[in-house]
Amino acid sequence: MSKIVKSLPTVCKDCGALLLGEDPQPERHQVSEVPKPAPIIVEYQRHTLNCVVCGAQNRAEWPKDMPRGSFGERLQGLIGYLSGRFGVSHRDITEMLGTVFQVEISLGSIPAQEQRVSQALQQPVEAAQKYVQTQSAVNVDETGWHEFTKDFWLWVCTTPSVTVFRIFQNRSASGAATLLGKDFSGIVGSDRYSAYNSLDPLHRQVCWAHLKRDFQAWVERGGESQIIGRMLLARLKRFFGLWHRFRDGILSRADFQTVMKPIRLEVVDLLEIGTLLGHNETRRTCQNILKVKQALWTFVDREGVEPTNNAAERALRRGVIWRRRSYGTQSENGSLFVERILTAVITLRQQKRDVLDYLAATCKAVTLGIPAPSLLPAV
Repeated sequence: MSKIVKSLPTVCKDCGALLLGEDPQPERHQVSEVPKPAPIIVEYQRHTLNCVVCGAQNRAEWPKDMPRGSFGERLQGLIGYLSGRFGVSHRDITEMLGTVFQVEISLGSIPAQEQRVSQALQQPVEAAQKYVQTQSAVNVDETGWHEFTKDFWLWVCTTPSVTVFRIFQNRSASGAATLLGKDFSGIVGSDRYSAYNSLDPLHRQVCWAHLKRDFQAWVERGGESQIIGRMLLARLKRFFGLWHRFRDGILSRADFQTVMKPIRLEVVDLLEIGTLLGHNETRRTCQNILKVKQALWTFVDREGVEPTNNAAERALRRGVIWRRRSYGTQSENGSLFVERILTAVITLRQQKRDVLDYLAATCKAVTLGIPAPSLLPAV
């Protein structure tokens, strides 16, 4: 909606003559404003009429598209959007709805609407997890979580178009297996956490951003560690420059593999030297990195593999913020809502789809008894 307010001079400031016509190129100043929202209250009435012939009472059926609760599907989606996308607390959502949207809702109704959203998202989120389990390359990460008084872990598995979150009561290899599926055959990008050691090194990519932090720590230790650390950081700078040229289409994969060969050898040689150092922590780190050396260069040899786990770390950051502001969840149903709303929000943003419209449509699908819209990318 837009309107134009015109200001035209009427008489000449010098001689007082009447002015006619319009300026074809007027000076412009635009102001954006928002209208005061007002809720739409829909009252459904079900009438009962008596038959004039036999006297039987006849009660009408409720419309099939009538929400079963007191709040419409878009309002349900908005509550999920505010908590899952922006991290607004239940109390603040109640205040926002009353102040901004003129909708009166009790504090206790907020988690009830979140559960409606969670139930509506169940099927598309399950389909999203099956999707990531069939991809050729994924990135995974995990962070601590709390469910009531127990310690849990929030896991994430991300691809370029779909990201899935799960909450498990362990951080072990079984958690990774449940997230990825027992038949997963793609490449897993991750840090060097031991839960991923059960993966085939040839189907794994160790995060070089984490390794860079290790090498920087060696530099700060000084001595022999500093020398090795600086030499390794120099190799990282070279190969990340080559990687960016390959990613931008300047280098072909064959050329990229060729120019990476000497760097790969130099890095392994430096790590081997590091296993002979006197500093215990540096020496052990070099030994541990060499245990997964087959997983260091998968991004060079395989299509669609990134050298870092940054995608998973970025996705997981929203869960970390949620945990810090709310200290986790209080029930299994609360954890399910976190899994599902984060999966929907991050995935939809990856695909540049409207999150609120999707959540409203998903809740509407429940009302109509039809399948929810998919979270999977359009083919």
